[in-house]
Amino acid sequence: MPDVPCLCHYRRATSITDVAPCNEIVRFRKVHRDKVATLFNALSYFDGVNLAARRRSRGFFAVGLMDLICPPSTIFAAYNHFAGPKDIRVYYYNGHEGGSAYQTVEQVKFLMNLGD
Repeated sequence: MPDVPCLCHYRRATSITDVAPCNEIVRFRKVHRDKVATLFNALSYFDGVNLAARRRSRGFFAVGLMDLICPPSTIFAAYNHFAGPKDIRVYYYNGHEGGSAYQTVEQVKFLMNLGD
């Protein structure tokens, strides 16, 4: 149940936000301009998009469309690559907190229906 998953699609995230933790990668890129390909190759081993593509279980995601820490497009990238059956809750007016307590209730409902 990736609840506003972080660290997905690093290349995109670092091109659209300067909020931590992405700003650490941006600072590295500013100093090591010649190592960008090596950097993103190494990060690909931990990228939620690549990990999502390997999942076959049911997935239940959440995204806050005003999230500056985990840009929504990076979460949708992971969701779109998720290989198993999936669902997502979109919180239009929330940031990194996603759906907060409301999402917790949605997660409980999801867990209660796993046997279906």
